[in-house]
Amino acid sequence: MAKNNSTVREPLFHVVKRDGVSKAKSWAIRIIAILLALVFSGIITMLFTGENPISVYATMFEGAFGSSRKVWKLLQNLAMLLCVSLALTPAFKMRFWNIGGEGQVLIGGLATTACMVLLGNKVPNALLIIIMIVASVVAGALWALIPAVFKASFNTNETLFTLMMNYVAIQLVSYFCMLWENPKGAGKIGIINRETEAGWLPVIGDKTYLLNILIVLAITIAMYIYLKYSKHGYEISVVGESENTARYIGINVKKVILRTMALSGAVCGIAGLLLVGGTDHTISTTTADGRGFTAIMVSWLAKFNPIYMILTSFLLVFLEAGADQISMIFGLNQSFSEIITGIILFFIIGSEFFINYKLQFRTSSKKEVK
Repeated sequence: MAKNNSTVREPLFHVVKRDGVSKAKSWAIRIIAILLALVFSGIITMLFTGENPISVYATMFEGAFGSSRKVWKLLQNLAMLLCVSLALTPAFKMRFWNIGGEGQVLIGGLATTACMVLLGNKVPNALLIIIMIVASVVAGALWALIPAVFKASFNTNETLFTLMMNYVAIQLVSYFCMLWENPKGAGKIGIINRETEAGWLPVIGDKTYLLNILIVLAITIAMYIYLKYSKHGYEISVVGESENTARYIGINVKKVILRTMALSGAVCGIAGLLLVGGTDHTISTTTADGRGFTAIMVSWLAKFNPIYMILTSFLLVFLEAGADQISMIFGLNQSFSEIITGIILFFIIGSEFFINYKLQFRTSSKKEVK
C-alpha cells in the first residue's frame, strides 16, 4: 500500500505571547512607536497637503505651549480628563466595564447646578460650596450604583447598561437646561450667578484653574494609595482576576462591586463639580465633552496605574490642542488634524500589542506529513 506523503507549508510567522517584558523595554517600544507615528504622519502631511511636516509639528507645540494661557488651559484639560480616568479605573481594575463616565460627570454637574440655581443667594457661599460638594458626590455615586445593583444582583451586562445611562443623563440635563433657561427663551442656562458669583469655586491667586489642578492631583495620589496599598484595593484586584477565587477566600463580591462603583461615580461627580463650579459656571449636554469615553483609553493605556495616567492624559490633551492649532494656522480641514492625531494614537495603541506579544518567524518552509 503506497504511503501518502505530503508537505504542509507552515505560516510565515506565529503570534506568541511574551513571558514578560521589563519596564525599560516596554517604554522603549512605546517611544519607538511614537517616533514611527511622527515619521508616518509627516509623510502623509507632505503627500496630501504639501506642508512641511516639521512646521506642522512645531505648530502642535505652539498650540499647547505657545503662551502661559495655553499652558494653563492645557493643564486644566489634563486635570479634567485625568479626574474622569481616575474615576473609571477602580471599576476597570475589577473588570466592571463602566462606560457611563460621561453620564456620571453630567449628573454630578447637574447636582452642582441645582445647588447654584436654587440656593445661590439663600445661604452663605462657604456653606453653598459644601452643599455642592456633597450633592455632586452623592449624585454621581447613586447614578453609578444603579447599574452596579443590577450587575451584582442579576448579572446584567454592565457595558450596555452604563452606556445607555449616558443618554438618560443627557436628556435629564437637557430638560433642566430648558427649565432653568436664562434668559428666558434662550433654551440654555447662561453663566450662573454672574453678578454674585455664588457657588463659584475660589480662585487661588490669579490662576483660575489652579484649584481644579490641585484637587485632581490630590485625588491621583489618594487613588494610587487606595488601589495599591489598601485592603479595598486588594479586593478589587482579586475580584478582577476571578470572582470565584474572591468568593473562595471570603470576599463579598457583591459588596465590592457596589462599593467600587459608588467610588467611581463619586469621583465622576467631583469632575462634574469642578467643571460647573470651577471652570464653566454653567452646564449643557456637552459639559463632559467626551471625556467619559476618552478616559477609557487613558486608563487602559496606563495599565490602570494612576501615576502613569498623568502621562497618557497629557499625551491625549496635547494632541488635541495641537490638532486645533494646526487647523487654525494652516487653514486645514479639522478632519485632517484629527487624522494625524488618530495615526499617532493608532501607533501608540498598536505598541501595546508588541509589548505583550511577539512575532515568531518560521525556521523551515516545509513540514512533511505522513
